[in-house]
Amino acid sequence: MGKTIKIIESDTSIICLCCLPIELRVNISSFLRFDKIIAKEIPSTIVYEDDKVLAFRDIDPQAPVHVLVIPKLRDGLTELGKAEPRHKEILGELLYAARVVAEKEGILDGFRVVINNGPSACQSVYHLHLHVLGGRQMKWPPG
Repeated sequence: MGKTIKIIESDTSIICLCCLPIELRVNISSFLRFDKIIAKEIPSTIVYEDDKVLAFRDIDPQAPVHVLVIPKLRDGLTELGKAEPRHKEILGELLYAARVVAEKEGILDGFRVVINNGPSACQSVYHLHLHVLGGRQMKWPPG
């Protein structure tokens, strides 16, 4: 059987995924998935949207309410550990959007916001995102 070659094009470059190590292939495919959700090229159940932020239901929910909140413009913000002073505004927008999502979902009286940063924290998509979790009693410690 032949090898499947997947090519990703952007405005500035073309990437052949078969030439990259497997961990990079997964990461590139993952963050491009969020870009496609933002562009409405991949279906999602949108819970909240404004000009800077998009919130949609997680496809593998870990609680009765599990919504992902992402910035529409990545601007190098692949993980919280890479945040720079220029990202202060969008970080605030993301947290406020988490509050709006909690209100819309009826969990404003008890919810958790999680940001996984890097491989040891199990970050699987390198496009900064918040998990808004609720609808059940949360436990401590969380992980």
